[in-house]
This record gives sequence, C-alpha cells and structure tokens, in this order.
Amino acid sequence: MDEAIKQIGERLKGLREVLNIPAEEIAELCEISLEHYLKIESGEADPSVYRLSKISKRYGIDLDVLLFGEEPRMKGYYVTRKGQGPEIDRNNQYKYQSLAVGFKDRKVNPFMVQVDPLPGDKKPNKNGHDGQEYDYVIEGQLEVTIEEKVMVLNPGDSIYFDSRKSHCFRSLNNEPAKFLCIII
Repeated sequence: MDEAIKQIGERLKGLREVLNIPAEEIAELCEISLEHYLKIESGEADPSVYRLSKISKRYGIDLDVLLFGEEPRMKGYYVTRKGQGPEIDRNNQYKYQSLAVGFKDRKVNPFMVQVDPLPGDKKPNKNGHDGQEYDYVIEGQLEVTIEEKVMVLNPGDSIYFDSRKSHCFRSLNNEPAKFLCIII
C-alpha cells in the first residue's frame, strides 16, 4: 500500500485514540463496517476524501491535518507555486495536488487533479461527498459520470454539480487528463 495512505491511517488512529472515540463510532459515521475502517487505520485500505471529510469534522480538525499531517497557518493569503502543492494518490486512479493546504479556515478546497488511464476495461470507483464541486478541464479528455449520466469534457470545458451524487472520472484516449477541482 502507498506510504501516504499508511500515514493517513496512522493519523486517523492516533487522533481517534487521543480523542477517546471508539473505532465503532467512526465506522458508523463513515457508513462502513468496523473491519473496513480498521483496514483504513492500518493503511490496508484507501479512505475516500468523503469519509476523511466526515471524520475531520467529527474530530474538529481541518481535512489537511488528515491528508497531509499539517495544520494550515496562513490567514491573509497563501501561494502555491506550480507543482509544489502536497500530493496524494487515490487508488492509482487520481492524483490530487492541494492548492491551498496552508490557508487557515478556507471556505473551499481547491485541487489540481490528474486522472491516469485505467488498465484494460477497468471501471473507475464512484464516490460522493458533502457539498458541491466545480471542475475545469486543463488538458486531455475527461469522461465524467454523475449517477448514470456520462459526459465528455475537453480542455476549457467545466462542470458544476451536487457532489453528494455518486460520481467518477476517467481519462480518455489512453492519455492522462488534468483538471482544476474546487470542492465547496
């Protein structure tokens, strides 16, 4: 399993233990089995951003603390230089680069996301999370599926949607696709 996923699991477990919250409560919050949650804590399973967001709210911390192990510090502004935002890989499907990890109390979470081609006819995993999402395609062709609706976006195209609806992304033409994602 990816080292970043193991580190997230360690942070989840450590914070849960410090806050004296039973693992069963967090599993129930995430709507998964206790066994699956414990696999997330041990780094054997990859948590969705949706679940991490729910846990961070329950713990009373910023999502970045779980994702990157750092507390945001800046209040007036925060600059992320090209290619310098902290990265996290998701299921070998998506590579997220946080664009505002250091800004405290932000209202949105902006990411640069790369979607690599999937091997063979493998389907991307669908997920959903609280809030709304805006995605702007920068390069490549991106297939976006929201519930059962499938759309193809090209560079310059964008989509805004209720992110509680199950959704997923897939790059087309056997080439990576890159897009700006803003989670609200």
